[in-house]
Amino acid sequence: AAAAGGWRARRRRRRGRGRGEEKEEDDDEEEEGEDGPGTEAVLRRLREARDDLLSSGFWAASAGAVRAPLSGTAEPPARCVCYGLGRFGRCPAARYQLAFLLLLLDELRVPPARCALFDPAFSAREAAALRALGLCLLPENEEGKRGVDGAATLFYMVHCGKALYNNLLWSNWSPAALSKLVIIGNSFRGIEERLLSRILERDYSYIAKVLKGVEEVALPSHPRYLDTFNDTSVHWFPLDKLQELSPEVWDFVEEPMYQDCEDLEIIRKGEE
Repeated sequence: AAAAGGWRARRRRRRGRGRGEEKEEDDDEEEEGEDGPGTEAVLRRLREARDDLLSSGFWAASAGAVRAPLSGTAEPPARCVCYGLGRFGRCPAARYQLAFLLLLLDELRVPPARCALFDPAFSAREAAALRALGLCLLPENEEGKRGVDGAATLFYMVHCGKALYNNLLWSNWSPAALSKLVIIGNSFRGIEERLLSRILERDYSYIAKVLKGVEEVALPSHPRYLDTFNDTSVHWFPLDKLQELSPEVWDFVEEPMYQDCEDLEIIRKGEE
């Protein structure tokens, strides 16, 4: 299903053209302004990125990891939230990450209208491109503090700051809520390996506490996308594993403040 997707914005008819001469506007006909390439140019480059992901075999190789959370009794995601995508109009890595997300929505049969994105860096043209694809834009910076409210939700957070994952976990800190999360983003195992345990437990306590309750499958390594999807894994939280954790794990639900954190890696609300 994914390979057949067109990802085209609505066609716009050009005045003065005869019947059969309608065509989609292309970046050859649009000037690049301060916001980056025009909307149609962004969409064309996005289709090219999609084609690259398919022809390189990376998408096919990633399918096992993408489907892993659904191999058991997990409920398939009904919606998706994407944080921290970046300037995909200008940055090839961000563009490939968006192309991967769109393939993912096709694979999981999540309608674009049920996928919401936020990045304070989006330009007006990038926001227009996302709307043309049928995607939604979140109105404000949530800092990752979004509860699933009982609906199975995929969070797409490639190369986001650790605090964003920690905030998301805090916002869903119960076995019932966490079991409805799938997170595609920085490897939790990698975070554990790279951080001193006292720093992990002090600054990112919810990541630290959930490590024994998470399943993780890494996206495959591919020489073409080393900087685009490196250290990226699919994470999910089986209910039976969460219920095996100590009851005390669920007692402490204080909101993370990061007062002692020297390098927060996220943009706080109001700092955009």
